[in-house]
Amino acid sequence: MVNRKYPDTSDVKTTALKSTFIADGVTCAATLYLPEGGDAQQLPAILMVGGWGSIQEALTSSFTNRFVAAGYAVMEFDYPGWGLSGGWPRQDINPWRRVKTANAALAHLKNMPQVNARHIVLWGTSFGGGHVVDLVAQHPDLQGAIIQVPMLDGLQAVRSVPLLQSIKFLGYGVADLLKPGARIHIPTVAPQGEFGSMDRDKAWNAIQLGLAAHPGKKYDNRVTARSVLTMGFYRPWTKLKQVKIPMLVIGATQDTVAPFVPEKIKHSNNPLIEVIEMDVDHFDPYFEPHFPETLRHQLEFLKKLG
Repeated sequence: MVNRKYPDTSDVKTTALKSTFIADGVTCAATLYLPEGGDAQQLPAILMVGGWGSIQEALTSSFTNRFVAAGYAVMEFDYPGWGLSGGWPRQDINPWRRVKTANAALAHLKNMPQVNARHIVLWGTSFGGGHVVDLVAQHPDLQGAIIQVPMLDGLQAVRSVPLLQSIKFLGYGVADLLKPGARIHIPTVAPQGEFGSMDRDKAWNAIQLGLAAHPGKKYDNRVTARSVLTMGFYRPWTKLKQVKIPMLVIGATQDTVAPFVPEKIKHSNNPLIEVIEMDVDHFDPYFEPHFPETLRHQLEFLKKLG
């Protein structure tokens, strides 16, 4: 097993501007990262759309910093009920509501004076990769999109879960739906073989490395049990035919968290979609030694967009 290492991007100097936006009546936290001294000009921008248990900076800061170094304004945000955003219940996931939140975040980014609203790229990872597909189907005016280890078929993801664990998920999820009052939570990430919504592809190792790279960063390792019940019904690959802008897909052939579905991408028969396959698992692209290759593909794609 190759030892992972969180990428060092400390050489990149950024200016971080905190802000908020409203999504479904909830105040959401956002951070716009700019090249140091770059707040007096309108820059092309990238909206980072996080995954299943995502909060700002969680496994994304190395990509954010390198995109800033390439001349982009980059915005991260927290979903309602997660991280620094308001909202109740805490740690709840509904993919369709998350797409609405990302849509509100996009509108917020377009209105920022430091951003060139005509040159915006969406970047999504894991569960957020599926949200980006939904979003770009609604926004043909965007410049392009990048989705990394995307969760494109929730049904395939459900089928990849061992049977006994699936039964346990179902039991907890139904109990959470029926229980009045406070929600029932399960661990978002767990060590291999332990109970949690993600325990495969060295997920526990990934989150520990991510937290160690941001001393003082707190992570609430819980997700509502009812959240897992939405997974099988969320199938954004069906929207791939509606994508009208250039899109880069980076798929991990060893992914057991969000299994890569190249046949479904091919079925879309969309010439605007470029696919790169990497022989890695779900979390490897975030870390050395695979991060440089992952980043290179993305920067080359951005350069082609102009």
